[in-house]
Amino acid sequence: MDARARRGSSGHPQLGLALLVVNAGSTSLKLYVVEGEDSRRVDSLEQDVTAVAHRVVHGGPRFRDAVVIDDDVRGEIAQLEPLAPLHNAPALRAIEEAQRLLPDVPHVAVFDTAFHATIPDEASTYAVPEQWRDWGVRRYGFHGLSVQWCAERVPAPRLVVCHLGGGSSVTAVRDAHSVDTTMGFSPLEGVPMTTRSGSVDPGVLLYLLRERGLNADTLEHELNFESGIKALAGGSGDMREVGGLALEVFTYRVAAAVAAMASALDGLDALAFTAGIGENSSLVRARVCTRLGFLGVELDATANERAQPDCTISRGDVAVHVIRAREEVVAARAARELLR
Repeated sequence: MDARARRGSSGHPQLGLALLVVNAGSTSLKLYVVEGEDSRRVDSLEQDVTAVAHRVVHGGPRFRDAVVIDDDVRGEIAQLEPLAPLHNAPALRAIEEAQRLLPDVPHVAVFDTAFHATIPDEASTYAVPEQWRDWGVRRYGFHGLSVQWCAERVPAPRLVVCHLGGGSSVTAVRDAHSVDTTMGFSPLEGVPMTTRSGSVDPGVLLYLLRERGLNADTLEHELNFESGIKALAGGSGDMREVGGLALEVFTYRVAAAVAAMASALDGLDALAFTAGIGENSSLVRARVCTRLGFLGVELDATANERAQPDCTISRGDVAVHVIRAREEVVAARAARELLR
């Protein structure tokens, strides 16, 4: 079936048919063909689809909704690469290759930052000079597609979502809207991650630049690729293989972030774990939740050990869920709505 046959009289794709979703993450490239809310992994960009949706991590101040990709959009995504070097660069490469292989269908960029556009000023504003803020220095937030899916699956008034994977963040969601999150101007801020540091005192970076002779490129590399769990666990960033200090630091910081997000929500009704670590590590979930008993979080130990998403693993006042990440479904839906 050629591209013309797949389009209606308006020239837009027939939205009931399949879309390809390209998810160029920090640690992998995942391709899905999505029909409705059903999806399947594929190994090639060359698929018989009506449109392609590309997950792009950083949309900066302009992109708060999905947008059809043209030369101008590609250029702006490229300009944002320094803010998300692990993500926007591979996303651009994937866009270019997909457009080359599938030139006759529309390509749509769907941004992880878009879901966090509802964060209020008091949570998104850094206490930095006005000129910096004029340059776009603010907290944007990430993992928005994943958090949005969790918010749909767990429709609690006051929900905290722990997206724990290669990159990790914790988000406060009030009535399906983001009100605060741990990642900020870039995906480096927040809790420690597989190879990323998470939040570090800016004074440390000034010290390393001035006193230890490190330059900006070295700092960027080491903060993004040589830090986090990898640095604390002697070279392994795989949570299935680590314990000791690395595990304690990670779970402590995640629990502290959940408590902070509960403060933003004036309480906590539900907690959701998602992504690779969140879905698969009963130990991480248990260690995090043990620290949150004062908020009413209490796990069912057996349910936690046997958890297969989507499921509930709690027995306390706060419902604790394990949710399979389905970013591809949210991305495909956004593309359909744009092209309708």
